[in-house]
Amino acid sequence: MRTLKHHTPCLLPCAAFAALLAALVLLGPGPAHADNWPAWRGPTGQGLCAEKGLPLRWSATENVKWKVALPDAGNSTPAVWGGKVFVTQAVKRGKERMLLCLDRDGRELWRRAVEHAEEEPTHGDNPYCSASPVTDGERVVAFHGSAGLLCYDLDGKELWRRDLGKLHHIWGNAASPVLHGDLCLVNCGPGERTYLAALEVRTGKTVWQVDIPGGALGGESSTWTGSWSTPLIARWGDREEIIASFPHRVRAFDPRTGAELWSCDGLGKLVYTSPLAGEGSVVAMSGFMGPAVAVRAGGKGDVTAERRLWRHEKAQQRIGSGVIAGGHVYIVNDPGVAECIELQTGKTVWRERLGAACWSSAVLSDGLLYVPDQEGDCHVFRAAPRFEVVARSPLGERTRASIAVSDGELFIRTYKHLWCIREAKAAAPGGGGSTEAR
Repeated sequence: MRTLKHHTPCLLPCAAFAALLAALVLLGPGPAHADNWPAWRGPTGQGLCAEKGLPLRWSATENVKWKVALPDAGNSTPAVWGGKVFVTQAVKRGKERMLLCLDRDGRELWRRAVEHAEEEPTHGDNPYCSASPVTDGERVVAFHGSAGLLCYDLDGKELWRRDLGKLHHIWGNAASPVLHGDLCLVNCGPGERTYLAALEVRTGKTVWQVDIPGGALGGESSTWTGSWSTPLIARWGDREEIIASFPHRVRAFDPRTGAELWSCDGLGKLVYTSPLAGEGSVVAMSGFMGPAVAVRAGGKGDVTAERRLWRHEKAQQRIGSGVIAGGHVYIVNDPGVAECIELQTGKTVWRERLGAACWSSAVLSDGLLYVPDQEGDCHVFRAAPRFEVVARSPLGERTRASIAVSDGELFIRTYKHLWCIREAKAAAPGGGGSTEAR
């Protein structure tokens, strides 16, 4: 594992990352397995996985530990802590929104549902409850849009709930909550009413709120605007930042007060991907074929003129988020095209067709990137300046979620099932095959 230096951000949903580091110290050299995947994009919020030796190949029948039928379609990614797996789910066309908890064998432990009778629009490709859950090992938080933000203990007891107001946009909402120390951070939007909020994780009370310029609810394409982006926690030296991508600007805030630390102009009106931070730089990308920007970290105020490293005026449609590794940015764009970009210059090193259309975000483990496409084929390719596909594994079911990784297992949410993939050990005579958990 590469040693973090002072200029490299330590990206913390705190307790989770501390647990990850402690596990790595105890494990020492050799194959590393970390226990938890506490949030969308894992303990770092950027799809960076410290584990090695993950499965490379599987199918609907090969290397499947179990699969569980889900009540309906969904785009959210599971969160995993210890022996429990959490996933958000909507049924009855969003009238009922829930958090499901399963054990590591795929058996349902509990489900907690809330009703929301009022009509709330969304896009057909963005089912309700697209926000992924987040946990710190004591509590788990689920953001159900207009149905509220709910916090439970790991046994399913409700600790608090907050009505964060009506979220209304023709394409729905999707930003996942983030836990950082004693704060729960939420990007509430898009729509006419948009804001970034920090709440006490123990009580749900608002600590601070930053109002963000909103946008039209729909109508003509020229009026569409908004952010579906999940904020990121980064640390540069002794300074912590909340980095958030909004229409037209990427912005950084003080987690304690919500005060803006810096901002950089150059994004488009629509933002789907979450920001990336690493190797002294921040990268933010628009959706809908809009611009991408890179910013040198450490500035104050409007840093557009003095710290913006590069800006791409146009790109392919981007829904899923990428990773920063070894001086490059890797991302799989919506048309199913993988791309490698030099971090400091913005130069495209390669752009290659990978598979079908893709909304999933990349996971990086031991130099390999894992990304499923919408047809359920998971592509594994090297994070390297030379394009190389290592494996392709089909599940045969539509997915728009990202992969969660925990203790050598991959958790993949499709529109029909939640799958647990694990490298099969030598089977006893008459054994083998997948298990349909009940």
